[in-house]
Amino acid sequence: MISRRIFASGLLASTATAAWGSAPERSLRPQVRPTGFLIRTIPDAADLIRDANLGGRVGFAVADAVTGEMLEVASPLYPLPPASVAKAVTCAYALDRIGPAHRFRTRVVSDGVLADGRLDGDLWLVGSGDPVFDTDALAGMCAQLTEMGVREVTGRFRVATGALPEIWQIDPEQLPHVGYNPAISALNMNFNRVHFEWERVGEDYTISMDARSASVSPAVQVARMQIAERTTPVYTYSDAESHDAWTVARGALGNAGSRWLPVRRPAAYMAEVFQTLMGERGVRLPAPEYARTAPETALVLVEHSSEPLEDILRGMMLWSTNLTAEVVGLMATQTGGQQPAGLPESGAAMAQWMTDRLGARNVHFVDHSGLGVGSRIRPQDMTRALVAAGPNSRLHNLMKDIPMRDRDGNVIADHPISVVAKTGTLNFVSALAGYATAPSGRELAFAIFCADLERRDAIPEDQLEIPQGTRAYNGAAKSLQQALIERWGTVYA
Repeated sequence: MISRRIFASGLLASTATAAWGSAPERSLRPQVRPTGFLIRTIPDAADLIRDANLGGRVGFAVADAVTGEMLEVASPLYPLPPASVAKAVTCAYALDRIGPAHRFRTRVVSDGVLADGRLDGDLWLVGSGDPVFDTDALAGMCAQLTEMGVREVTGRFRVATGALPEIWQIDPEQLPHVGYNPAISALNMNFNRVHFEWERVGEDYTISMDARSASVSPAVQVARMQIAERTTPVYTYSDAESHDAWTVARGALGNAGSRWLPVRRPAAYMAEVFQTLMGERGVRLPAPEYARTAPETALVLVEHSSEPLEDILRGMMLWSTNLTAEVVGLMATQTGGQQPAGLPESGAAMAQWMTDRLGARNVHFVDHSGLGVGSRIRPQDMTRALVAAGPNSRLHNLMKDIPMRDRDGNVIADHPISVVAKTGTLNFVSALAGYATAPSGRELAFAIFCADLERRDAIPEDQLEIPQGTRAYNGAAKSLQQALIERWGTVYA
């Protein structure tokens, strides 16, 4: 049973101002309230939703995670944006199609002959899409090359990019400078972000753009920055054909700071850093040339192997890394026999998989990360997908703990309900889907989606990064999500 302290906190009070959307379009079931004084004091879900008065729409569905019995719903068949909850579907898709033990391999290969430190032939850098590869890993490969005796390369420096389609950005509607909206490639590094840093020196600034990781930070030219005499916009981006051309407003810099910016040429980014790191070891390479694949007869000189896919997905679910979701989603589609040219095509393949395997209807994905607001899932379909996976599944184990909190935001350490779930947040969109264990031990699967798309569409252009009201909206939505989970943990225990 829910502790009386939770009721005292007001999280389940019918007069609470925890925010959500309009009242449900059809009545909630079951109609009969549970018996028992404590349970009778718990507000109906409809009351919680109505009193929230957030605007927009709300939909949820909660079911017994073992039997699949649907326990309570509100607008369960109305498709809403899942935001990063889509990554839970992507996890299941990748585990099914690719397998949990898969490892991404980044290789340096050659069709030449190495003798007395001289490699007579071409040197190839070959990517397989590793989404967690970083500059430290590349530096380690360079060290292995020189340790095996490579001192000179007489042939070309070539880069194989055919393992994945090259995609300029995940969501074209995002601001150009947000680091969570990078390009996608067969060769990814540092989540395809470049580190921009500045410091005031007298009346001017020193600036740098580098491929920073834990131990090295080589400078790059594939992304370049200029300071512009203006106050807004803070950043502008343009494609300069050979590099990413950025400008930053002088009036926004202050004394010092740094920011990660997205890379639009990830293969060129990685190739340049490889050249730099090899040059630091005395091996000079010519300008890179790009091709889809390396010769099948090429000899593997050095190989970097990632962690197993299951561990990579666990990190993706914890940190909600968009690049990881897009890479594994594209690979899952390719493994299924399709060759998608872009994310919408691959998203459609994932939607079809969800329909065929999990019985979903009216599901639509524009990507695999949930960054694009055009994706849609019905709450009932998401809940049924979680039931299909089960409370003892790999998907359950990849989700992160969601702590219950009091009105001041403090974690309630001894809360009788435990939750593992995937969160999803966009401007004026909030979603949560996962599993809740009631005090009795009963496992519940649930999905809660909320979106005020009219308010989202009305965001002024100068507020696109942090719109006024979005933090309050999403914070209030989280309060309601908790109130609904606490209700279910008591009523259906």
